[in-house]
Amino acid sequence: MASRIEHRAGFTAPAATVHARLVDRAFLEARLRAIGGKDATLVEHTTTGDTTHYRLRQAIDSAHLPSAVRSLVKGDLVVERTETWRAEGSRFTGTTSATVSGIPGDIKGHYALTDTATGSELRTTAEVKVRIPLIGGKIESVIADRVRDLLTAEATFAESA
Repeated sequence: MASRIEHRAGFTAPAATVHARLVDRAFLEARLRAIGGKDATLVEHTTTGDTTHYRLRQAIDSAHLPSAVRSLVKGDLVVERTETWRAEGSRFTGTTSATVSGIPGDIKGHYALTDTATGSELRTTAEVKVRIPLIGGKIESVIADRVRDLLTAEATFAESA
């Protein structure tokens, strides 16, 4: 079974402005420095035509992990996150995937950034799957909560940039 993530973030700027900000190399590096966690780095960044692809590496300090996770993984968790964004007319769509070191599972999701009457809205839908009998669902729930918190922090950072 998977844990579902749904998140919405509103912006005062139009979708094209927010998209340009979200995929900009300098913005991503600044966001990682500000809220990316331990050893956060932009590993890869390419733009070809209307498509931008990047990969982020972030670590979660083991001291901030629930005991159920600490019992499975020794040390910090390293998250590898890949995102691909595409322009589709006046809207922008994206896909994301992430893996967490030492945890058999993944996160897969989709983004949709569209104009609204007051600016724009970013909708994220994703699923967290952890393939560990008996406790996988609990770990999925913890990861889903952390991802929601991260999406909120990233949206707040993007709005203030």
